[in-house]
Amino acid sequence: MPEIRKQPPGTMGLIDALKYRLPLAGVVSILHRGSGLILFLLLPFVIWLFDKSVTSEISYAEFTSTFTAGLGVLPGWFMKVVVLGLIWAYLHHFVAGIRYLVMDAFHTVSKDQGRNSAIATLVISLTLTLVLGYKLFMY
Repeated sequence: MPEIRKQPPGTMGLIDALKYRLPLAGVVSILHRGSGLILFLLLPFVIWLFDKSVTSEISYAEFTSTFTAGLGVLPGWFMKVVVLGLIWAYLHHFVAGIRYLVMDAFHTVSKDQGRNSAIATLVISLTLTLVLGYKLFMY
């Protein structure tokens, strides 16, 4: 009788992870990957925003009008939502990155510590996003 070989599971992609019910630490890990992807994909937009904001007074006026008048066919509120997404992506990626650095530095992470640090990561990043989002939309 021929031997039946099990197929190795392979790598899990970002889309594959959505099929599973992950613990909170796993959700933070997937969000860390997703926020990094968002930051990478929107890097040309971030560079354009930075260039518009520092080149001259005229380009700065164009930059600020993007959030009120819009950009081409995109309305101003949509540009604010995109920037809010960038703010969340940056803050989550930064806070989760610090979480991983601390976990790597001390090498003593229990299940409870992992869950508590995941909760702290989400609370800190979402709170800062709300504060900066308020400033973005109200001023």
